[in-house]
Amino acid sequence: IFIASKKMRIDDNEGVSASSKHLVFAYYVTGHGFGHATRVVEVVRHLIAAGHDVHVVTGAPDFVFTSEIQSPRLKIRKVLLDCGAVQADALTVDRLASLEKYVETAVVPRAEILKTEVEWLHSIKADFVVSDVVPVACRAAADAGIRSVCVTNFSWDFIYAEYVMAAGYHHRSIVWQIAEDYSHCEFLIRLPGYCPMPAFRDVIDVPLVVRRLHKSRKEVRKELGIAEDVNVVILNFGGQPSGWNLKEASLPTGWLCLVAAHILQETAIGRHCASDKFSGARRLRDAIILGYQLQRVPGRDIAIPEWYSRAENELGQSAGSSPTFQVNENNSLVESCSDDFDILQGDVQGLSDTWTFLKSLAKLDAIHDSEKGMEKKTMRERKAAGGLFNWEDEIFVARAPGRLDVMGGIADYSGSLVLQMPIREACHVALQRNHPGKHRLWKHAQARQQAKGQVATPVLQIVSYGSEISNRAPTFDMDLSDFMDGDKPISYEKARKFFAQDPAQKWAAYVAGTILVLMTELGVRFEDSLSFLVSSAVPEGKGVSSSAAVEVASMSAVAAAHGLSINPRDLAILCQKVENHIVGAPCGVMDQMTSSCGEANKLLAMICQPAEVIGLVEIPNHVRFWGIDSGIRHSVGGADYGSVRVGAYMGRKMIKSMASSILSQSVSNGNGGNPEELEDEGIELLETEASLDYLCNLSPHRYEARYADKLPDFMLGQTFIDEYSDHDDPVTVIDQKRSYSVKAPARHPIYENFRVKTFKALLTSATSDEQLTALGGLLYQCHYSYSACGLGSDGTNRLVQLVQGMQHNKSTTDDGTLYGAKITGGGSGGTVCVIGRNSLRSSQQILEIQQRYKAATGYLPLIFEGSSPGAGKFGYLRIRRRISL
Repeated sequence: IFIASKKMRIDDNEGVSASSKHLVFAYYVTGHGFGHATRVVEVVRHLIAAGHDVHVVTGAPDFVFTSEIQSPRLKIRKVLLDCGAVQADALTVDRLASLEKYVETAVVPRAEILKTEVEWLHSIKADFVVSDVVPVACRAAADAGIRSVCVTNFSWDFIYAEYVMAAGYHHRSIVWQIAEDYSHCEFLIRLPGYCPMPAFRDVIDVPLVVRRLHKSRKEVRKELGIAEDVNVVILNFGGQPSGWNLKEASLPTGWLCLVAAHILQETAIGRHCASDKFSGARRLRDAIILGYQLQRVPGRDIAIPEWYSRAENELGQSAGSSPTFQVNENNSLVESCSDDFDILQGDVQGLSDTWTFLKSLAKLDAIHDSEKGMEKKTMRERKAAGGLFNWEDEIFVARAPGRLDVMGGIADYSGSLVLQMPIREACHVALQRNHPGKHRLWKHAQARQQAKGQVATPVLQIVSYGSEISNRAPTFDMDLSDFMDGDKPISYEKARKFFAQDPAQKWAAYVAGTILVLMTELGVRFEDSLSFLVSSAVPEGKGVSSSAAVEVASMSAVAAAHGLSINPRDLAILCQKVENHIVGAPCGVMDQMTSSCGEANKLLAMICQPAEVIGLVEIPNHVRFWGIDSGIRHSVGGADYGSVRVGAYMGRKMIKSMASSILSQSVSNGNGGNPEELEDEGIELLETEASLDYLCNLSPHRYEARYADKLPDFMLGQTFIDEYSDHDDPVTVIDQKRSYSVKAPARHPIYENFRVKTFKALLTSATSDEQLTALGGLLYQCHYSYSACGLGSDGTNRLVQLVQGMQHNKSTTDDGTLYGAKITGGGSGGTVCVIGRNSLRSSQQILEIQQRYKAATGYLPLIFEGSSPGAGKFGYLRIRRRISL
């Protein structure tokens, strides 16, 4: 059954024979279900029978062990040192929640765990440590100077590798930390049904380890009422309820199938079965192998431990290159960039895209060696970036994600509650400040300064990757003195005209505009030259806030490099000024707020009056959001978005005017007022509406009762100006010759605010199909309201219809998996947000929609899934390049 050392041997009849020495075993059992504990029981029983003491460290109930073993040599210590997987049922794993739970259980308290376990091992005078399959137990044994082995058919580094891939690379360092722990053990006792486990140096294969029989074959058949001539296969998959039956057609003729649903533990949210009826074995196999293969693609990973790179898996594939490691203040394993950079401040937080960005920085000085095969424009931006930094000086790196508009959208500028999710894709900005005399100028910048007779003048230089995709110039530079008008910063209007004069370089306003806003709003003065490198994975024109990500990342980098302490909310508001006043896009603030203040896998709940974060809303384990790109370019600077905003502000001005008019009639009865009617209606209510700051502060029922039938569907700009003078919006201008839609744009935010409040409340309600149906229905309502405003598009409508078709096609699945969809952000194209059940079947349906959309339009849409932290949560990195001697 078990081999712990050469002093013990397997005896076919008697179990483990007594050794010449009494041994004390510390046996650690993982906190994932009871399955590990039940097989450990049999091993422990044999060890005790051989005369040894066994201390079991487990989170499982005592009865699992004491019902099988009644011996004073068995000691049970109740401690949970790992958590396994967070599951809604036997087949549905919440990957990110599992990783975050492991961080909470084993990473954050790691230093204290190791200290406690080493002291405990010494206190019991342990001779040997066994783990099934708790990672930290192996490290604790090594620290205590005690040998250890593992007994398992899988390891958590392998399982979590797939979770990391599916959850967007969050907590990648967990995988390496776990595997590094396992590598301290002497060897692995490998059970049947195993996965590739290269962390272990030596392996001993043994037969299946199970608990002993308590009843004979005949007794069991009699108890179950099964005749002797009936063939039986027992399918036992932990945690699966008995309602999950194999089809009779899947069995050989004459066989009877019993699904032995041995419940290991109650599911976290009380669900009785998985919504997907696909083979559990197939899903488990596919998840494991996919995660393993993706993690091991040569050249894919930038941080593979040395022990991993040397190992060969069962397929004979090499693991790749190796990194070095370091331990941070919390003793958690951190992938070190020591070959390229010293990280002087900050934490990569396991974000793979940040590691990739750092590696791209490290390769800049070798760019000339890799020019072959590059497109001309790509080569130009890489060459420019190669000469951007002085490698002996510090560089500051900031990161800001895009966002998926779950609910709220264009109602933000009308003061609505919004719910926004930061997406996995993000923008990175590297910034270096240098004394003008040390700054490495591009040749044309040198020529410009010489022509002006300037010496050592601060210069701003920007390189932006991806110019070949968006058809813009890859570089931008200017003298920072151009931002000054005498001893004061130039006006925003002048800056807007400055950047707009060259369409190929208008993009620089999103980056350079952060400098001017900090000068104007906070009085910051910039005396050093600044070099920016911008690399964004947030695709442009998709409605996922690519511009906000660039602005927030840029300003975060500037603030870090200059020691400015700006809280995430204030930084977002400053970035909105960049977009409104310098870029000239009349957007609300929710994009910048999400990019700055958001947290991974949570919805940022914010009331846009102007920007008050009211909290972070946990996304329930059974709920998942996706974004699907329509391929139709979206822009908040477009005419449709701007005209709808103008119409909403027109409607607000008319409502305020109507309320004021009713109030004025109450001055005297002689003027036609009806005091009784006003008393019933409420003078205070009318006074509030007469000074209405935000349309969303008007309730839907009040709007319908008093104002809906009085607002015009459309109004000419000149007519409105003649009657109302101005619409009181600081970032849009009324075109006198244009006819604006008024009723629909005014109605949308009033009802959208109500929908968002309802959506937020439903998210925390009891889990049910009705809950998901209601949430999806709110998304559909929002989508149709966008269309009524004129912000729909053929592409987004098609995607929403595909989701509806998938939802209501009963032939595809018995249980609903997708429940709703809506256009997002500024509308008129861009991305559709989809809500569904967090299950494998839902992901398959999203991919099916992607393929159907391609078949109909010829465009394969991007799919946005996963989440990542906002800029405030990420902070910044202060790094210095290591110069090779």
